[in-house]
Amino acid sequence: MTKIEPLGAVRERVLGSLRQEIIAGRLRPGDRLVERELADRFGVSRVPVREAIRALVAEGFVLFETPRRTVVRPLSPTDVKELFELREALEVYAAGLAAARATPEDLAELRELLASAARATDAGDAEAITDINTHFHDRLLAMAGNTLLISVMEPVAGRLQWLTRRNEEWPQLLTEHQDLYDAIASGDPARARAHALDHVQANYRSTVRHLFGETNSPEAPPLPDHAPPRIP
Repeated sequence: MTKIEPLGAVRERVLGSLRQEIIAGRLRPGDRLVERELADRFGVSRVPVREAIRALVAEGFVLFETPRRTVVRPLSPTDVKELFELREALEVYAAGLAAARATPEDLAELRELLASAARATDAGDAEAITDINTHFHDRLLAMAGNTLLISVMEPVAGRLQWLTRRNEEWPQLLTEHQDLYDAIASGDPARARAHALDHVQANYRSTVRHLFGETNSPEAPPLPDHAPPRIP
């Protein structure tokens, strides 16, 4: 007897697949999502596809251009700037907490991720680099030990992964993560915050450069060039 997959599970499967295709760049900004075609491709009815698309709209990956036309959301310079401003505020704070609270086991896990990132960088494996770097930042947030901080970051985490996937300056990214690890491992919150700030702003400039060209164009103003307030 064939087991029937629950509708909710089908929706999550379709949602996860479409989200990953967008993040990986297989579905590009402006590409159209057609319910009928997606239902045929996934071998499901149109109902879970429709629900998955609505979820992607809520997550900021997709928009309704018209009631009958749904596309992957084009990224504007303002979209990118606002996401990185939020990332700066939250990740810089998290890095300071992580430096104060990291355990030897936490640091060992970050070292393992950095070793994996180095191998993926040498191999030029874009998807592996993206996945490992996402895990690195997820672990940093977990090390901060603040569940509210994690819950605030969660709704935009996918979009930030989508953006950072566009940054292909992988050796530089690896160096920045190694420096950030050293700062966290030092146990000095101020040093960790400073390195996290440098990392976010460098990643912002790289991402904008790959998406739009010059970072100092009027359409893509830089993030404010100042250190965050000191947090004890």
